[in-house]
Amino acid sequence: MSKGRAEAAAGAPGILLKYLQEQNRPYSAQDVFGNLQREHGLGKAAVVKALDHLAQQGKIKEKMYGKQKIYFADQNQFDMVSDADLHGLDAKIVALTAKVQSLQQSCRHMEAELKELTSALTTSEMQREIQELKQECAGYLEKLKNIKAATNHVTPEEKEQVYRERQKFCKEWRTRKRMVREWELQGRLWSAFKMAARKTAAQCQDLTGSTQCCPSKKGWFFWAQWHTPVIPVAQEVEASSKPASAKTRCLSNSVSPVSK
Repeated sequence: MSKGRAEAAAGAPGILLKYLQEQNRPYSAQDVFGNLQREHGLGKAAVVKALDHLAQQGKIKEKMYGKQKIYFADQNQFDMVSDADLHGLDAKIVALTAKVQSLQQSCRHMEAELKELTSALTTSEMQREIQELKQECAGYLEKLKNIKAATNHVTPEEKEQVYRERQKFCKEWRTRKRMVREWELQGRLWSAFKMAARKTAAQCQDLTGSTQCCPSKKGWFFWAQWHTPVIPVAQEVEASSKPASAKTRCLSNSVSPVSK
């Protein structure tokens, strides 16, 4: 045991007796040790030994609660308190409790104010920021002055002309886009005709209702009669891609027969 710990253990009975008389409430050895360890540096064994020694001397009282001992000051050493004194103490406790609550609320307000002041800019920082803003405003004013002094402004007529040209070009772009789509659809229709050219005469008759096909393997395409619409082929195109428009079907029906 160190010298400081030995001195603390020697003075432990007096410290514990004074503590229990001031608090005047029951404590276990663990509670006393936890409350006085940091302030006086007492060990738990020294606290238990001192409490037992004081209880044997009759200076404090002990009582068993299950497996735990409870220590408290001897109540005979205190004067008897009348009911009036108890009421006075109760009123004093109520007043002190209200005062504590008021102080706590005031403390919270001051903490909030301190936090706001801490996060705010200092006087020097505000002056520096004001100077930077003034310089920025001066730069904007100079830029505005140069813009007003310029002679190459866009007139309303020129602006309107630009808008009209844009509408014209957009209209032309939409027209060409529609033409490209129609060309792509016609290309797919032409591919379908070329695929059908490889079918037999019986398959041609099933597709077009006509036997005027190219039975020779050297023939690379077939045609139906002039009056026979090529509806089955158009249906194959519709099944393999988007539905063909009425204009496309008219194009497929108006294909002129080509001789072999």
